[in-house]
Amino acid sequence: MSRYNAKTIEKKWQKAWQDQRTFEVGTSAEESAKPKYYVLEMFPYPSGRLHMGHVRNYTLGDVVARYRRAQGYSVLHPMGWDAFGLPAENAAFEKKVHPAKWTYENMAAMRAQLKQVGVAIDWSREIATCDPEYYGKEQAMFLDFLDAGLAYRKEAWINWDPVEHTVLANEQVIDGRGWRSGAPVERKKLAHWFFKTTAFAEELLDGLKTLDRWPDKVRLMQENWIGKSEGAQVYFDLEGVPDGADTRVEVFTTRPDTLYGASFIALAADHPLAERLAVDNPDLSAFLAECRKGATDAESLETAEKHGFDTGAKATLPVGDGRRVPVYVANFVLMEYGTGAIFGCPAHDQRDLDFARKYGLDVHTVVTPPNEDANTFNVADEAYTGPGKLRNSEFLDGMEKDEAIRAMIEHLESIGHGKGTITYRLRDWGLSRQRYWGAPVPVILCNECGVVPVPKEDLPVKLPEDVDFDQPGNPLERHATWKHVACPTCGKDATRDTDTFDTFVDSSWYFMRFCSPQSDDPFDKTEVDHWMPVDQYIGGVEHAILHLLYARFFTRALNSLGKCSVPEPFKGLFTQGMVNHRTYADASGKWVMPADLLRQDDGAFILRETGEAVTEGRYEKMSKSKKNVVDPDDMIEQYGADTIRWFVLSDSPPARDLLWTDTGLEGAWRFTQRLWRVVNERIEETASIENIEGYQGAYSESAMDLRRQTHKTIQDVAGDIEDFHINKAVARIHELTRAIGGDVTGAGAGQALREAIGVLVHLVGPMMPHLAEELWQRLGHETLLANSDWPEADASLTVDETVVIALQINGKLRDQINVAADCAKDELEKLALNQPKIQKNIEGKTIRKVIVVPGRIVNIVAN
Repeated sequence: MSRYNAKTIEKKWQKAWQDQRTFEVGTSAEESAKPKYYVLEMFPYPSGRLHMGHVRNYTLGDVVARYRRAQGYSVLHPMGWDAFGLPAENAAFEKKVHPAKWTYENMAAMRAQLKQVGVAIDWSREIATCDPEYYGKEQAMFLDFLDAGLAYRKEAWINWDPVEHTVLANEQVIDGRGWRSGAPVERKKLAHWFFKTTAFAEELLDGLKTLDRWPDKVRLMQENWIGKSEGAQVYFDLEGVPDGADTRVEVFTTRPDTLYGASFIALAADHPLAERLAVDNPDLSAFLAECRKGATDAESLETAEKHGFDTGAKATLPVGDGRRVPVYVANFVLMEYGTGAIFGCPAHDQRDLDFARKYGLDVHTVVTPPNEDANTFNVADEAYTGPGKLRNSEFLDGMEKDEAIRAMIEHLESIGHGKGTITYRLRDWGLSRQRYWGAPVPVILCNECGVVPVPKEDLPVKLPEDVDFDQPGNPLERHATWKHVACPTCGKDATRDTDTFDTFVDSSWYFMRFCSPQSDDPFDKTEVDHWMPVDQYIGGVEHAILHLLYARFFTRALNSLGKCSVPEPFKGLFTQGMVNHRTYADASGKWVMPADLLRQDDGAFILRETGEAVTEGRYEKMSKSKKNVVDPDDMIEQYGADTIRWFVLSDSPPARDLLWTDTGLEGAWRFTQRLWRVVNERIEETASIENIEGYQGAYSESAMDLRRQTHKTIQDVAGDIEDFHINKAVARIHELTRAIGGDVTGAGAGQALREAIGVLVHLVGPMMPHLAEELWQRLGHETLLANSDWPEADASLTVDETVVIALQINGKLRDQINVAADCAKDELEKLALNQPKIQKNIEGKTIRKVIVVPGRIVNIVAN
């Protein structure tokens, strides 16, 4: 038998699928006879090359799409390109090539690679976010949001990336640095566009409860980011502030019960009062500037050194004898959280205690831990943050936390110095970006009329093609003609807004555009209501906050405007692991590519060109920077797409990282050849055998064993795919292949083998589709396997004939018995009690209860 010829066979079936338009789906009306299933992987950025992470991601989605198709679903499985963004602009700056040319060339290259992998994509629905047909529709939705009050413009402090020369949303600041550039983020005040994500904070939080097919860790990350907090707004009267400044400061706190323990107020550097106090105070002004150079996110500030500036102002506590406390500006308070002001209770918050000790402030202990004496317990170097009873707090003394919080809120409301309230950590989404390669904000700025929306009939506002990238910054701001227009309202000279949308806007609705990519509207509501939500979404957990939260907001916003009927975009979410590869370095410590290495007989590697020894490092995520990448084209050329697919599916559970190894890949290649050989040999041997449907004879023991294994494998592989245990499905296919290649003789052997190889080809189809199509044809079928139904398991053949039952006494194993798998409970109890070992162990005891779990255990409770 000849070997599996991947080059010839894979191209053959890719052409067949393309010519027959196998994976294209029609409109909802055309597809309504079947149940729908929408499979989607997070669409890629067109960097120019697929990497193995892409291959793993899209192969996982392809398995699901092909499996659901075989089950009789109408499957939507589209592909597009997240094509705007800074990499294209950086390439234009460095390589002197227009971003559009760079992007479209990369899209063509990656499209060809995906087709080589054999992914069952409906290419008729392909979209690119940099296409004016796409972003023009996005601009129209922005105008709808603007009209509904869900988009607005204001001057605000923003996160500024000094390397990329653009604004970043809070979610794009990681440990105080830009999420792409890694540069320390600065604070600037700019006129900026926002989406009102906070309008949906409670809905986004409640919606997480409905997403039971999402990973728990992702739901928890979103819950924490939304950050619902119940507490109180507390109003402090101020002294020592300049004329015209507010004489009250508002603080949100989740612990109003500890108000008697307050010893200072701290303001964010961006707080209006801090800015007003700095007008006549150069030292404070310099301190504010220094704060704005530091970290801009709460996580980074938690570990940063705490600094404060005493403004000289005083705040009066609204409880007790009206004690006055100093007002500081502190670098650990952010305007984005709460009200931008806190009260410090050092005895019961470690950060506040560290700050108080540093600046010599009072520490008032107001909570006594259980089992401690209120007369002697006091906080020293470690704040007490646990439960306890209030003390030194007048009317709260003796109360526990929750009761005290309620009592304090009632008191503050009664004296007009506070109220109970709920706040969220979530902030409105800042979406303006100061760069060229993005969707232009469709508004015109007029000195007479202010902000004027571009009329919808004038959309899309297209990017100008004649731009230069000779200097950093936004080329649109420097453009001689594009930005200058007449005001649509008054006709006078005006300018376009030169900001472009954050690229996360593009990816917040693309899944809806796939439903009707030719629609003159952003999407056809009937089509979206049919296909949405996405039944299975697949992508990296790194998008848990940014993309997934923004997409949920966008869908809920559109739902609130009556544009679609679905509140949530993704019904099921699966987050796959990374693909890791060992790193290699030469004698100078520079990373080297695996392709440049030569393996010696002893397993060590040397540089192919020079023979120089290399050092093997750790397994790390494949990345260009560490040169531990493997080119999919090279691997497909050498082994074929199906072998690569099989390896990325088989080597580890999909949710875990995959270690890319030569030995693992070679093992997958050997299985490909073995599967090819075994099935072809059995096809030849059974060519004259009648189909099993017409066979009325008996089956030998080995033939019946094969039939049982065949039908159990059908059942188990289906369950494994649905549970994303693809590696388990792979193992079961290995076992069935071994069984088919084993000794099957006697009555009905030919029929059992013929049935088994047909099933095997079906089961391997979603994973190795080219090889499976070829074997399907060799089995004599004239139709495509891709259009064939999933085999049905005979329930009578999936039940084990006997099972082992554990016999316990008081929970301890005392014996085991083999019984029929369908043995009734009362029969199991009788058999258990009659076993000699059990009778010996219960002799002289009274049986209180017998617990029977069919198929598993019998537990006798006796004393």
